[in-house]
Amino acid sequence: MPGRHGQPIVPLHKKMTRKHWIAASAGAVAVITLVTSTAFATVNYFNGSSSSHITAYSINDLVSNSKDVSRSTLRSALRNNAGDSSADTEYIKVVINGTSRMVLGSDFTDVKSVLAAGNITLESDDSVSPSLDTKVKESTVIKITRANSQVETVEQSVAYNTVEIEDSTLAEGTRKVTVKGEDGVVEQTNLVTKNADGVVSTSTLTEYVKKAPVNEEVHVGTKKATASTSSGSSANLGTTVPVSEAQSIAHEMVLARGWSESDFTALVNLWNKESGWRTTAANPSGAYGIPQALPGSKMASAGADWQTSATTQITWGLGYIAGRYGTPTAAWAHSQAYNWY
Repeated sequence: MPGRHGQPIVPLHKKMTRKHWIAASAGAVAVITLVTSTAFATVNYFNGSSSSHITAYSINDLVSNSKDVSRSTLRSALRNNAGDSSADTEYIKVVINGTSRMVLGSDFTDVKSVLAAGNITLESDDSVSPSLDTKVKESTVIKITRANSQVETVEQSVAYNTVEIEDSTLAEGTRKVTVKGEDGVVEQTNLVTKNADGVVSTSTLTEYVKKAPVNEEVHVGTKKATASTSSGSSANLGTTVPVSEAQSIAHEMVLARGWSESDFTALVNLWNKESGWRTTAANPSGAYGIPQALPGSKMASAGADWQTSATTQITWGLGYIAGRYGTPTAAWAHSQAYNWY
């Protein structure tokens, strides 16, 4: 698309209503309050991506552990329809105080339309370059600067699950821990605005799984004193106890679909890696929510509250898994083989 480039940074003077920006990619809710000279309507549009080389779901798998997602790998992910994405999806990079994210959408016209698609609003002292009415194309990089603000990173833990696996080589009633559980780590990047009195606001820009939790595996003996031993099925991943409300919701849904406890264990493994089971998980590349939908707005087909509802996100995610892979076990196997699903 034609456009005006190389324009100076433009201070904005008329203040818009504050809104929360749920960043993607993966999303996290970012409250990036910015202002426009003419009010424009923001839309709840979130986005996501992955590829066979890197995955929007597991940022720690990026080359050199970089948080930057290249245009080539993102386009490759869209061609692969990863996360239910589409090859027709457009994407524009937005850099806020040095932190980058991709905004995915369609029919972008100018800078204003990209900010609307990303649910990004401006505040009175912010600057944006190029100007709001500048035409955009995929090579456009939109830069937003907020004074008196800095980017800070914090880490939060993700609880591990305990998986029980029947073992016919152990005497009945015997329990043996074969893998010790370890909590995972979610890294959250925030834009913190301060004044002389302290912190004014904290806005989450990205939130993603830096280190997936390691499930604790406990072998439970089934061997009876008078019974002969038999080998268990290697396909059985065991029974996992839910450790959060979201996992409890998913457990009921998995069994209601006729899937097994082993399938639920596969699902726990999969979404522990992708999002840590966080409804606001937002990757810099754009993937959002517990299932890391691509873009996140696709989950609106399961409910209008897709931005924050675990039930809605899980409903959509299980439907996606069923349609593309058949079962969570198959989806987890694909993720292990290709690092995306």
